[in-house]
Amino acid sequence: MSAIVTGGASGIGAACVAMLRDEGLQVGVVDLSPAPAADASAIADVRDGAAVAAAIAELEAALGPCDRLVTCAGVYREASILDLDVDAWLDMLRIHVGGTTHAIRAVLPGMLERRSGAIVAVGSELGLIGDPSAPHYAAAKGAIHAFVKSLGPEIAASGVRVNVVAPGPTDTPLLRDDPNIDSYADALPLGRIIRPDEIAAAVRFALLEDTTLTGQVLSPNGGAVL
Repeated sequence: MSAIVTGGASGIGAACVAMLRDEGLQVGVVDLSPAPAADASAIADVRDGAAVAAAIAELEAALGPCDRLVTCAGVYREASILDLDVDAWLDMLRIHVGGTTHAIRAVLPGMLERRSGAIVAVGSELGLIGDPSAPHYAAAKGAIHAFVKSLGPEIAASGVRVNVVAPGPTDTPLLRDDPNIDSYADALPLGRIIRPDEIAAAVRFALLEDTTLTGQVLSPNGGAVL
């Protein structure tokens, strides 16, 4: 069985790669950087649908048909609504919504033909509650949630499941650069930042364990969303 992780070179994506390899899967990564921990990696910008399709075809040629997909590529950029121009909005949507859609469209025909497969899109708790510091990011993640809720019932009868895992504040390089990291931990009922392997455990549940779950948003967020 093989899996592909977009954005798998670092952070939550890298934790998902490690989890999937521990589960015995061959794992390929699509990222802007090489992923040494994966069985194979292909360089592509997830904003480019043709590049994503070519990268996934390359990985499937090396590892076999993709049975499990995790879409994790993304960025977080703070900006107030009045400071956001059209290009900033569109770029955030291209990375998150476009990147998720491109990867799913690349693997889905094969999964539907085999009548089996599972997909997890990584969303965010900010897609559930919003983010006044980054409204374009929250909007993009919320769009991923709505896309998966729409796609889940469309393909469920074909034996392919798709769900969202929407993390709360997680200890990744992206968050470590944020000067407000201590305040995030203090604000969580859990009292600490979430570990990437804890998010990977939620991905494992949706991807490999629960065979009834589809079109759902699971949010391991430390109590950030109550």
